[in-house]
Amino acid sequence: MRASDSEREAVVERLRVASTEGRLTLAELTDRTEAAYLAQTQGELAQLTADLPGGAPAPAYAPAKPPGKARQWFVAVMGDTKRKGKWRVDSEIGAVAVMGDVTIDLREAEVRSNEIDIVATCVMGDIKIIVPDGVDVQLSGVTIMGDKKVKVVEAPPGQHAPIIRIRGYVVMGDIKVLGDSHAQPIRRNALAWTEWWLNRRGLGHGHGHGSMHGAINQAVNESIRDANRMVNESIRQAMHETRKARRHNRDR
Repeated sequence: MRASDSEREAVVERLRVASTEGRLTLAELTDRTEAAYLAQTQGELAQLTADLPGGAPAPAYAPAKPPGKARQWFVAVMGDTKRKGKWRVDSEIGAVAVMGDVTIDLREAEVRSNEIDIVATCVMGDIKIIVPDGVDVQLSGVTIMGDKKVKVVEAPPGQHAPIIRIRGYVVMGDIKVLGDSHAQPIRRNALAWTEWWLNRRGLGHGHGHGSMHGAINQAVNESIRDANRMVNESIRQAMHETRKARRHNRDR
């Protein structure tokens, strides 16, 4: 049966609640949220919540900063600091790079609210923040002889996407926010990567370069096969006409 808009929104809310409970990483949340908006049937929606508990009423949105929870800091002074893989984000984040590099990968993090607040200070260094494509990135702050960049494929307008709010202060340094398509891939939950989801994603969200490349290759291969069939058929026809002419000459 075809899915309605209200059913899609209900699944998106259920996914958000599961994320605040620590059941989904940020990448899983954005992947399944995108898939929910692309779903056309109730069966496709059911795949996205098959491994999640249901029936309980949805709680209110969790605050961006739980009361009494201090900001979590990542600091690099003439060195490197990296945070990636499975980890929990239950407070605001601070990043400081002084002649050093800080990398914060949020894709596999368990996020306990719909918003992540980050304060980033960079002095003659680099801060890289990696997020899943499909989130809403809000980057503000001050830059002096430096650079701030966002390379993220954001969700289409009207979709409820997690918010990454970053205040960046840069002096002769760089702050980069990179989406999944600009970073090294991570392992995804196989549940979200169904054939229909990949097909919808390739058609609807600008990630179809691989799909388009495959379609072009398929068309070229089919053209080559058709040309080969035509050549072989022409050869067979020519041989048939040759044999026919020889028989005709013998009979004369």
